[in-house]
Amino acid sequence: MATAKQAVQQTLDHLPDQASWDDIMYELYVKQKIEKGLQAANEGRTVSHEEAKRRLLGNAD
Repeated sequence: MATAKQAVQQTLDHLPDQASWDDIMYELYVKQKIEKGLQAANEGRTVSHEEAKRRLLGNAD
């Protein structure tokens, strides 16, 4: 598994040379959110599609 510093370097290496600070910050933010989501899934902290729909629709069945 890559360290945070290695992950940042890989992300930077894939961005164009013209990338702005906003572009860089956005890419790092998205990468962090994806990694947190994958970690949650690996730890079993998920809900089924049906449960998500129920929660979003506010059904208290």
